[in-house]
Amino acid sequence: MPGPDDDSRPTPPSDPEPDDIIVSCERCDREWDLSDELATVGNQAFEQFALDHRRHTGHFPDSIETWRTSCRNCPEEAERLDEDAAHRWAATHARHTRHDVEIRHATADEVSVIEGEK
Repeated sequence: MPGPDDDSRPTPPSDPEPDDIIVSCERCDREWDLSDELATVGNQAFEQFALDHRRHTGHFPDSIETWRTSCRNCPEEAERLDEDAAHRWAATHARHTRHDVEIRHATADEVSVIEGEK
């Protein structure tokens, strides 16, 4: 009969650590563990992975919601994961072109506008 210190007992599956970042994509039918990347490059790991995934596949992984900017005067537009990055792009475009630029989140109806100089 095995004793309490016997290592022959099966070990239960471990739950993900709180710092683990698991990214999934239903369309690709895959999952990725970004824990090593998080430890190496920090919080940018998730954002960089999402951007790389889109560049290679044409779509973002599951549950990625972006900030979208679009110029009201020309076909220029941008999509960013970070709200501040979307605002920076819109402000730069408005300043350089004097065009008004709309900013909205992918899941919201609210639109804000950065006005170009007239």
